[in-house]
Amino acid sequence: QEMAQLLINNLGFPRIGPSRELKLATERFWQGKASTEELVKVGSSLRQSNWTLQKENGIDLIPSNDFSFYDQVLDTISLFGAIPQRYQTLQASSATVDL
Repeated sequence: QEMAQLLINNLGFPRIGPSRELKLATERFWQGKASTEELVKVGSSLRQSNWTLQKENGIDLIPSNDFSFYDQVLDTISLFGAIPQRYQTLQASSATVDL
């Protein structure tokens, strides 16, 4: 009789970076000191290094599509259009950046 293989799963991984790289890049972007491309590059690099680190440490089921540049809850609210009525005028009047 064959035994089932045990897979190691991870429910999430800190996205900010070991030296808070994402936080610092996001703040530079907000201050106009970094371009969208620079911010995206930092995010991409962190995702890749996080996936690699997990794989090298034996994680079989690595989480994906859990990255946010700032706020995962806000991203989800925006994704589903669940913006409270009192904030919808802010959404309509602000410029958007597709990250």
